Order: sequence, then C-alpha cells, then structure tokens
Amino acid sequence: MISAIPEPALTLLGRLLEGSGHRYSVVVVGGAALLLRGLITRATVDVDVIAMPAADGDTHLRPPDEPLPEPLQRAVAVVAAELELRRDWLNTEVKAQWRTGLPEGMHERLEWREYGGLRVGIAGRDDLIGMKLYAAADGTPTGKHFQDLLAIAPTDSELDRVEPWVRTQDASEIFAATVTEVVRSVRAHRS
Repeated sequence: MISAIPEPALTLLGRLLEGSGHRYSVVVVGGAALLLRGLITRATVDVDVIAMPAADGDTHLRPPDEPLPEPLQRAVAVVAAELELRRDWLNTEVKAQWRTGLPEGMHERLEWREYGGLRVGIAGRDDLIGMKLYAAADGTPTGKHFQDLLAIAPTDSELDRVEPWVRTQDASEIFAATVTEVVRSVRAHRS
C-alpha cells in the first residue's frame, strides 16, 4: 500500500487526467518530495501539495485550490481505490504555510516532472531542508521530521542559509531556542 506513493500514484494520476482531457500543475513538499528527489527512503502515506502555479508553464505560485478541482479530486479517488491508498493521499493540508510565508525564491528552485496530465514541481533541497527544520522545531525533537533532516544530511552552509527563514515562522523566544537546538543536534549527529 504505502510503497505506491509517490511515483506510481503520480504516474497513474497523470494518466487518468490526460485520458480525461485535463491538465493540472501542483507543487509538492514533505516526505513525497524528499522521496522524489532521492533524499530519503522511508515510506510516506501522502503527497503534500503546497502550491499550484497560476497557469501551466507559469512559475508564479499561488495557494492550492481548496477544495482541489473536481476532475482532479475524481482522479485522486480512482488512484486511491486502485492502489489501496488513503482517500486524501494527495492533499493540501500544508497550505497553511502561506500564512507565514514560503521561502523566498522557492519557485526558482523547483524541479518539474511530467506525469501525463499532471505537472509536478518538487521543492528544492534548501526549501525542503528549511521546511523540515521548521517542522522539527515545531514538533517532536526526535520525530520523523528530525529523522528526515538527518537523512538529508544538510551541510553547515545549507543550515545557515535556511535558518533565517525558519526563524521568521514564529517570533517567540521559545521557538528560536528550539530552532537553535535542532540545528545543533543535526550538526552533532553528522559528526
């Protein structure tokens, strides 16, 4: 079941969309994006859609449609049934990130892949490191987000580049201290 995400699920989804004459573009983050980029090997149960381009081929990002367009929802449901996935295996739960902001220039670092009627933008390495650092600082210090950070093995310069953005996500002193601690832990585990 879980192994069908993301590549087989996206491939089938793209084929279904193409067969019905529809085309959509989405930008993905999280575990699915890390898997697609070959940065982790752990299984994931969903694909997090954080943005949709304004138009096919456009690089200007906007929050994903909520709910997703009906033809896309129908195709997602067919893939879920066919591959025995959760009904919400493709979801927009991470769209809340738009409230505090996406990393600057994220659209320039996307890697685009075509799956028939589905165009998928995969967040760049720095953006994924930043979002995982944010999630690790906002969640369980030894949870899956921290484990993902360790698997990615960010360099000191990568951590230095993403840390300022992560700190903009929450102005509290407690969060700032937690970010510092997570960065320290990642560096210590690499040694």
